[in-house]
Amino acid sequence: MAGGAIVSATGGKEYPGKLTMFVLLTCIVAATGGLIFGYDLGITGGVTSMDPFLKKFFPSVYRKQKEDTNTNQYCKFDSQLLQLFTSSLYLAALVASFFASTFTRLFGRKWSMFGGGLVFLIGAALNGAAENVLMLIFGRVLLGIGVGFANQSVPVYLSEMAPARLRGMLNMCFQLMITIGILCANLINYGSDKIKAGWGWRLSLALAAVPAAIITLGSLFLPDSPNSLIDRGYDDAALQMLRRIRGTDDINEEYNDLVVASQESKKIKHPWSNILKRKYRAQLTMAIMIPAFQQLTGINVIEFYAPVLFKTLGFGNNSSLLSAVIIGVVNVLCTLVSIFTVDKLGRRKLFLQGGIQMFICQIVVGTLIAIKFGTSGEGSMPKVYAGFVVAFICIYVAGFAWSWGPLGWLVPSEIFPLEIRSAGQSINVSVNMLFTFAVAQAFLSMLCHLKFGLFYFFGGWVVIMTIFIAFFMPETKNVPIEEMVLVWKGHWFWGRFIADEDIHFGSNAVEMSNGKQKQKGTGV
Repeated sequence: MAGGAIVSATGGKEYPGKLTMFVLLTCIVAATGGLIFGYDLGITGGVTSMDPFLKKFFPSVYRKQKEDTNTNQYCKFDSQLLQLFTSSLYLAALVASFFASTFTRLFGRKWSMFGGGLVFLIGAALNGAAENVLMLIFGRVLLGIGVGFANQSVPVYLSEMAPARLRGMLNMCFQLMITIGILCANLINYGSDKIKAGWGWRLSLALAAVPAAIITLGSLFLPDSPNSLIDRGYDDAALQMLRRIRGTDDINEEYNDLVVASQESKKIKHPWSNILKRKYRAQLTMAIMIPAFQQLTGINVIEFYAPVLFKTLGFGNNSSLLSAVIIGVVNVLCTLVSIFTVDKLGRRKLFLQGGIQMFICQIVVGTLIAIKFGTSGEGSMPKVYAGFVVAFICIYVAGFAWSWGPLGWLVPSEIFPLEIRSAGQSINVSVNMLFTFAVAQAFLSMLCHLKFGLFYFFGGWVVIMTIFIAFFMPETKNVPIEEMVLVWKGHWFWGRFIADEDIHFGSNAVEMSNGKQKQKGTGV
């Protein structure tokens, strides 16, 4: 076949091909794996602010929040058991992601999505029918297993299926689905809370079965990615699939590079120990720091405690749920902004701009709350004043939605070579879930003790993570994932960990060890 790859301005090759309708539909279906994660993030805060739910499962919290509103607003929902209800899912997801790594590599990405959706479906049924806290938390554990499998497989699958120049846009469909799941959950909470009989919380929890059914059934129709097919020995099927998803017969160059990457992968018998090698120091650092920082932005304080937070700030029950809906709409719309700009502006610019915006909003919100409640937590918030709080929280959510939200899943999924990709993504998911668990378990207690200072606490972390990106995160846009080593080799700091002999890319190996190529696209 004539043609082949050309070297792009970013330092990697630009393979022939186009965005086919097949790839677009495939990525949209796969991205629905984000619905289950988003739905849970949105639904949890809503049901924990519903009186019938609290009365049945957490009566002590119910009694405390019904006390005189002049008492300490910061501590009304402080309950370890209530926090365990929220955080148990993320602890289960953390453990499940380790098993999902091996499962995904041996059986392919689609079956990992199918298994995750199926387990989540069972967990949703248990939660909807729960009669006691034990049943409730067991259901949450099953939900967590489903989330662990889906979050481990979906971002990697999207990065492997997408053309390099559009990888950011298609991978971010996962984050878009998370935000849509959150918005749907907020709308359902708003409606189900109006059910006078008091069983609205059951409807909210049970309807998690809908997004679970979508990914479970949808995954059955998904093809395996060429990378996964080659890695599992189906070379002919991979060649046909690559031809189909690129919409051209001129795929030999990309196919050959995938084969070389797979051969390198098969030399690695123990990817978990191999990922600790010096040459992978950059990728391992990013797989730990980016998901940790994503949660330390404080976004989950907003997303799964939004109704509780607004209720604590003096909003009525129904208005607190409505405020959560407004935040959900902002989240979805601003994620769309990121989808259409990430492959043009690049990852670094969005990271840095979003970080500055979030920091300003955290400081403003913390200060506004401090003025009204001080350190005693006693007081109330007028509607106009509360409107300003919601406005700045929305601006904060917007900054997250076009930066750390989608990029926190995109960047770790695109930086690992095939031989350690499943292990790397598993670490990414595990760290994400570990910090999500920690924040979920500690937030209500932290609010009680740190008071308005909690927002300054997260604001401080936003400063640290923005500085980290500025110095240590190179630009990765438009670079084929099998060539990402070029970006790290050319970086001022990470290049020292990668020897020339560590670069293996078949037909383009000479180009890649060329000094000029190594300096392109570093972003620093």
